[in-house]
Amino acid sequence: MILLKSPFDRNEIKKLKVGDIVHLSGTIVTGRDAVCKYLYDGNDSPMNLNGQILYHAGPVVIKDEAGRYIVKAAGPTTSIREEPYQADIIKKHGLVAVIGKGGMGTKTLEALRDFGAVYFHAIGGAAQVYAVRIKKVNSVHLLEFGSPEAMWEFEVEDFPVIVTMDSHGNSLHKDLEQSSEKIFKKLIG
Repeated sequence: MILLKSPFDRNEIKKLKVGDIVHLSGTIVTGRDAVCKYLYDGNDSPMNLNGQILYHAGPVVIKDEAGRYIVKAAGPTTSIREEPYQADIIKKHGLVAVIGKGGMGTKTLEALRDFGAVYFHAIGGAAQVYAVRIKKVNSVHLLEFGSPEAMWEFEVEDFPVIVTMDSHGNSLHKDLEQSSEKIFKKLIG
């Protein structure tokens, strides 16, 4: 297991390889459909994303009696929906990593390689487990998109992820797709 803390060092990120188990501590930012489209369309990010990790998630967040935000669930969103946008966002905003589920496509894989970033897979169905690892909501931006679509800045501790696409052009998702295709072709004959 590898421990990474923010501010995230791109040189450390570049050392990661497919299959590495990583625990993240520090600041990560959420952004899914509305945020990714917003950034892709050339809008400025309300916060500096250079060296940051973007988590494809639509968290369930409530306010407690004191008015503090409390994260109740924060599972990953299927990342392939962001494929049209993600490479450009990595390039323009200097992301070092993306977290989501299911992997991403060729365009994003090329951007990970070109800009020294990785894709972290988070476990689908573990939304409450991930919420426990979120220790604090530092800020929220673009709340006009709705709570799940807003850009949340979380302080996390020992947030578990697995590298499934690395900065060397390797993709566990691509490998599984190719091996599954071979098996399928044998089955159908």
